[in-house]
Amino acid sequence: AAAGSMASTALEIIAFVVSISGWVLVSSTLPTDYWKVSTIDGTVITTATYFANLWKMCVTDSTGVANCKDFPSMLALDGYIQACRGLMIAAVSLGFFGSIFALFGMKCTKVGGSDKAKAKIACLAGVVFILSGLCSMTGCSLYANKITTEFFDPLFMEQKYELGAALFIGWAGASLCIIGGVIFCFSISDNNKTPR
Repeated sequence: AAAGSMASTALEIIAFVVSISGWVLVSSTLPTDYWKVSTIDGTVITTATYFANLWKMCVTDSTGVANCKDFPSMLALDGYIQACRGLMIAAVSLGFFGSIFALFGMKCTKVGGSDKAKAKIACLAGVVFILSGLCSMTGCSLYANKITTEFFDPLFMEQKYELGAALFIGWAGASLCIIGGVIFCFSISDNNKTPR
């Protein structure tokens, strides 16, 4: 039983590290400027780079100076940006609660009560991390879908954008949260099998 408990403790620590890394990545997408990027090549060298995130729209001229304009009020915003904001903030909040549950539910921490109770809390942490990952995955995918639809739409005459770094960071973070959450939930099934 001791070996089993060692293995599941190691598994929990891996799950914790993976989930927290995912959560940090997901959180870092919110302040990241580059959710979508577009460059306009002028004659010779004059290039303007347009980029936007969930809060503002910016343009950088050839001298490298960026001018940004915050988006108008919540009510005047595009629906997909509102949805992405909501999903990403939900993902970050869920990740925060997931981390707290994970700390209470892991075997190697002293808080959280009996092993059975801890197992339940760790499983809850796993579920919360999976939800956090799904929120982030949905938010990033929704945004990416909007960009690609506009990009490939021949009738869309405005500025076309490409996927920004934040989306890839968000997808990576979401995947880590989901993987970590799944490992947390699996480490519980080990707990119930080992004879006490």
